[in-house]
Amino acid sequence: MSGTNCALTYTAKDYKSDTKPVWCPGCGDYSVLSSITKAFADLNLEPHKTSVVSGIGCSSRIPAYTTTYGFHSIHGRALAVGAGLKLARPDMTVLVAGGDGDGFSIGGNHFLHACRRNVDMTYVVMDNRVYGMTKGQPSPTTEPDWDASAMAPPGGTGMTPFNPLAIALAAGANFVARCFSGDPNGTAAVIAEAIKHPGFSFVAVMSPCITFREEQREWKNVVRPSPVESTTDAAQAAKRLMTDDGFNMGILYRGHRTPYSPKGAGQASLADLEAEFAL
Repeated sequence: MSGTNCALTYTAKDYKSDTKPVWCPGCGDYSVLSSITKAFADLNLEPHKTSVVSGIGCSSRIPAYTTTYGFHSIHGRALAVGAGLKLARPDMTVLVAGGDGDGFSIGGNHFLHACRRNVDMTYVVMDNRVYGMTKGQPSPTTEPDWDASAMAPPGGTGMTPFNPLAIALAAGANFVARCFSGDPNGTAAVIAEAIKHPGFSFVAVMSPCITFREEQREWKNVVRPSPVESTTDAAQAAKRLMTDDGFNMGILYRGHRTPYSPKGAGQASLADLEAEFAL
């Protein structure tokens, strides 16, 4: 190679590892993985300056399927790990991947405070409204009358489902969007926008689990682009959510809060960190 600077151009394939995904046939997470790697390629992110963090669940396998730095953390704590990484290494692009059970049940409190703190990272949640890895129990986003599984109470749980977008907006997320895994190019475009947007970005992806919820095959027939453009007005976004049926896709809200960055973030040297743990 000559002495001139030649910037590398990456393709989606460059971000995919040799590890073969083991999701069930027809799982929407296959498409979400493709959307994430396409978004990375569209932004031409350097793999060694990009990290994918996850918790526990089907969707949380994603770090193993990428060539970026990855961290497969513990149940519900992926956002805490991702925030710590971003604050320690502000130069890194941090994407956290998870599911509706991991993110909104045991991880619900971390979700609230990640939105509130507004650290500059992106959270992609694959929501299939069921615990797929543990064989079909209702999750926080499951409809109250769903009783198609032997794992669910007869007649359904009867409980109001968690509304991730409304909670994210109310808690202070700086970017809120909803996508459908059946539209991988559209999802990739939204994830790319989320990564570029300063602060905490939340992207909820409807990702069918046809193994335990075969009726979700019909999602492809009811999802539609949002009839309105995104807004920078949180009150307007909240009003739209309260009248939304859950099948409008696209970017709902783009906030303008300054990302959280404590004094001295990212400035500690390895020697400083070692000194803190010295006995």
